[in-house]
This record gives sequence, C-alpha cells and structure tokens, in this order.
Amino acid sequence: MTPVPRQARLFPLALGALGVVYGDIGTSPLYAMKETFFGTHPLSRSLPEVLGILSLVFWALTLVVSLKYLIFILQADHNGEGGVFALIAQIRGQGGPGPGSGPGKARRRGWIIGVILLGAALIYGEGIITPAISVLSAYEGLKVATTALQPLVVPLTLVTLLLLFLFQRVGTGRVGRAFGPIMTLWFLVIGAAGVYWFVRHPELIQAVDPRWAVRLLATHGLDSLWVLGAVVLAITGCEALYADLGHFGRRPIRLAWFGLAYPALLLNYFGQGARLLEPGAIPQNHVFFSLFPQEPWILYPVVALAALATVIASQALISGAFSLTRQAMALGYFPRLAIVNTSAAMPGQVYMPGVNWLLFAGCALLVVSFQSSSKLAAAYGVAVTGTMTITTFAFYHVARGWGWRAWVAGPLCAALLLVDLAFFTSTSVKFVQGGWIPLVIAAGLYLLMRTWQWGRALLAQAYARFPRMGLTRLVELKQQLIDSPERRVAYAGRTLAEVDRAIVFLTSRAFPTPDDPCPVGVRIFMKRTGALPKHVTLLHVDQQSRPYVPEEERHTVVQLGGRVVSVHARYGYMEPPDVPALLLELKKRGLIKINQKRWTVQTGEEEILLEADLPTLRRLAMRFFQLILRISTPADRYFGLREYAGRAKTVVPIQVGAQGSRIVIFDDVAD
Repeated sequence: MTPVPRQARLFPLALGALGVVYGDIGTSPLYAMKETFFGTHPLSRSLPEVLGILSLVFWALTLVVSLKYLIFILQADHNGEGGVFALIAQIRGQGGPGPGSGPGKARRRGWIIGVILLGAALIYGEGIITPAISVLSAYEGLKVATTALQPLVVPLTLVTLLLLFLFQRVGTGRVGRAFGPIMTLWFLVIGAAGVYWFVRHPELIQAVDPRWAVRLLATHGLDSLWVLGAVVLAITGCEALYADLGHFGRRPIRLAWFGLAYPALLLNYFGQGARLLEPGAIPQNHVFFSLFPQEPWILYPVVALAALATVIASQALISGAFSLTRQAMALGYFPRLAIVNTSAAMPGQVYMPGVNWLLFAGCALLVVSFQSSSKLAAAYGVAVTGTMTITTFAFYHVARGWGWRAWVAGPLCAALLLVDLAFFTSTSVKFVQGGWIPLVIAAGLYLLMRTWQWGRALLAQAYARFPRMGLTRLVELKQQLIDSPERRVAYAGRTLAEVDRAIVFLTSRAFPTPDDPCPVGVRIFMKRTGALPKHVTLLHVDQQSRPYVPEEERHTVVQLGGRVVSVHARYGYMEPPDVPALLLELKKRGLIKINQKRWTVQTGEEEILLEADLPTLRRLAMRFFQLILRISTPADRYFGLREYAGRAKTVVPIQVGAQGSRIVIFDDVAD
C-alpha cells in the first residue's frame, strides 16, 4: 500500500490536534476569568484591573504557549515522541550536559534526570484534576439557566467522565477525528462571542502593552500572587500539548494553534474583559456564559457545546499520560503494562487500559470530594506550574547538548524560567486549600519510578555478577555431546548430560555470532540441571517502530553449530508477538528442528530473597519493588505464551543484601 504523503495528512492531523491537544487550553475561558474576578480574592471590574488581567493572559499565552512550547520545546522530541521523558532520553543520549567527564558528570546527570522525573510525576497529578475540573465547569453552566438543575451537576459529570474513559479504547486517531470538528466549532463560537463584546470596548486593545500587567502586579503587592494563580488557569495544558507530540507531529500541532486556537482564545478573553466593563450583574458570576443571550434556546446549546468541549479537554492529558507511560517503560522507569497500538499511521497513538482506569478512578474521587470547579481550582495549578518550571530547566541542558552557546541558551531559559517561577510561586499559596493533592499523587508516582529504576539496577547487577560463558563454549559443549556415544561430557569437574528435548530460550538481545556471551537463561539451566537440551534455540523478539514488518523480513535464522540456532524475530508495533506461531512456521520451513511434544519455551522470572543484613529502608523499598513486579505484565503474556501449554518459567533466585545482589543457585556447575 502506498503511504500517504505527510503534506496530505497535515490538515487532517491538525484537525485531530484541535480535538485532542488543545481541548484543555481551549476550555480555560470557562473558569479562568471567573476565578480572577469572582474567586476567593476577586478583582474589581474597573478598566485598569481588566486591562491588567488581559495583559497577563495575552503575554502568558504568547510567551509560555506560543514561544516556549510551540517554538522551542517541541523541537526536543525523541524519535518523534514528546513529553518530559523525551527530555530524559535526549540528556541520556548526549551523555549528560556540560563539559568534563567521569563520576562527577555522571552524578550531575543523575541529579538532573531525577528532577525531570519529578516533573513527569507532576503531570499525572495534573492529569487527574484536569478532566474533573473541566467537565464540572461545563455542567455548572446549567445553574446559569436555572438553579433547579444544580443537583444534577455531579451525577452528569461522573457519567460523562465514565463515557469519556470508555471511549479511549478506540484510539487517539479516532478520538481526534470525532472531536476535531467539535473543537473547531467551539473555537469559532467562542471567538465570535468574544468579537461581539470586544468591538463594544475596542480600548481593551491596550492590553497588549505589558506595562498594564506590571502595573496591576505592582498595585496589588503580595495579593498579586492570587492574581497570577488565577491567570495560570489560562495556560493549563501546555505539558499535555508537548506530551501529545507523538500522536500528531510538530507541524499539525503548530498549525492548529496559530491557525485557530490562539486567535480564538485571545478574542474570547478580550470579549470577557469587555463584558466585565458593562454595567449590571454577571449571572451566577459565570463570565463566559454571560457572553451569550440568556435565553434557554441559546444558552442550553452553548452549555451542551461547552460540555462536549470540556470532555475533549480531558483528552489531552489522558492521551498524554499514555504516551508518557510508554516512554517511561521504554527508558526503564516504569513497570511493563499492557499497550494497545491504535494507529498504523502514527506509532505514538496508543491505549493503555491500566493507566486509563486508574485516571478515571482518581477523577471520580475528586469530583465526589470537591463537588465544584471553584473548589477544584484551588487544587489546580501547583502541578502544572511545577512541571512547566522543570521543563524549562531540562530544556536548557538539552539545548546545551545540541551545541547552543551558553550566552544564547542561558538568557532565553532564564527569562522563561522567571515566568514559570512566578506562576509556580503564585500557585504554591494554594497548598493548604487543596494544592497538596496533585503533589501527593506526584510523590507516590515519583517513588514508584525511582523504586522501579533502583530495583531493576539491582537485578542487572546480579546478572552481571553471574559467571560468564561465551556462545563459542556453548557450541563446543553441544558438539562434544553430539560426538559422544554416551551423550555425556566432562565439564568443570562435573558431567554434563544431553536431554532429548528442544528448548527455546527467550533472550533480551540478538545473538548472531558465536563470539557473543551465552544468554543467562542457558547458563542457569546448565547450572541447575547439569544438562543441555538436544536442540537449543535462542530467540530474540524485536518490536520495531514501523507498524508492520513484511513476511520476508520477519526473521533471521543463524545456525551457530552444535544444534544451536539463533533466531531474531521482528514485529511491527501493530503486530502482537506470537511466539508459538512463529516457531511452528520456522519448523515447517526446516529452519529449526523441534518435536512439538517435547519442547518448551523458557521465560525468566526473578525470585527476590532478602538477606538479614539488608538495612530497614532498603528492605521496605525492595518489598515495594516486589509488589510492582507482581502488577507488571509478565513476559509470557507479552509474547503470546500465556495459553501455550509448552511454556515454562526459569525462576531466577536473586539474593539482595547490604553488599548488593547476586544470583544464588545450589548444586552449581562451576566454570
């Protein structure tokens, strides 16, 4: 099938980006101005106050979204994927930022990566709050029409969230195609409503002058922190925008923003400013809905459109969480979870059932607990601004790794960091009011990622300490067994026997030549049994970045000698690996020799044994690591072996103590 040219896919992808990427930022007008003028620390509806807020919103959208994220941050992708883990991959690939080498540089790189991991954890905290506050704020529009519908707000929100998370299984591409036209209509409607009011107060164009923003902050002193804390609601969703890079690509995301989302948002905010200057009360203090005639036949459709838009707003963080989790798994910071690839055109479009339903549970709990968007707004922002700050910090080191001069990267990132820190400081004052919630969520996820990374490093240490043997030696032993009439051979003070079985050992890397090291699974089998199988197949399964692998490229088979065969199998990301079917196909072609009644596929599973001298804190951390291991997707399920009767697990006992970790197998055959 001829691939579709990228240019031909540009506008459909841009439409999809409107439906997924910009839902969060696009629905901020529902509550940002409301919290500024009718929140816990309201401003007056005077011209200087309105001009000051509009100036802050204008420059926040321009500097943070347009300049920082759309122009600079989107350049920092890793194999087309975005998000903070792309920054980690860049730093790891560059060998660490800054001059010099050695342990000091490695420690500095580890410290930087640790900070970025904290930013990743904060995104998940934001991802749980975003759907809750967005959908709640939309249904609260019903109270503008009639207070009789107020009891329905929370139930409708919960039902809507359930339907949204159920819809995720169809894939981000289909979600984008369904939501894109709705968000296009949304941006057109809010832009038109803003124009209607803006033309009545054209003097508000003065807000593009940043001096109005400075004047407002200077006038309010410390209270300006509450002002910035409300303004930051206008730029929520930036990190989701970056995380969703792999779903749509850089050009479609930029086209959707500058072509429609950015101008429509500015027009609506300026229109809300004009409405605030008009005399008379704002119904239910809801500035956004006051832009429209208060007739039910107009207001109800607007509320319905807002509800749809806020459902879509939740999509940016949900799909972003899928992308971030997949990257974290690939980089070794997250346990292996089930992944469903949903698009052959875009490898970044995935669905993760476990992540999906954990997010829903968190959202539902927040909706039931807080009951209103205003209360949730107090909990919102700390995670957002914390991640924004960490992203700028990380981008400086990535840019230096690209070769940017310090005098270029330094002032640019310092200016952006100044803006980020101002917003972070302003949202930090909300900690007691609920800002602690995303921080607690982030702390838990950070602990999980750090524990998983630490635990996997200990397992790797144990494997590295295990006695080594080359493939050449394995082939020699196998040939000696073939040549021996008794099918026995002396090896390191012990007799090795040949068992009449064919065993397939899954390996973590391809072994194309005899000069490579012998896989750990084979060495453990020898030491545990004092025997070698009659036929040994070393199988490495490689899932590639293309959607499908042609059958002629499916596998490479190398005969190493001594009935030892190396197989390198390749699957596309849209093809679930099916090891039994692959092996049967290789048998039919005569590439491997197996007896279906007497062969097994060996997968590994670690059994962790804790020594008495292990310190208490490390013991607790290792217990937590064991728990994470249990919830991760096992290798036999991943490779299509769960229902296969011939599968077998090689249980690897790993002893962990104060001196590190090692594999302990009794009745060993010494090298």
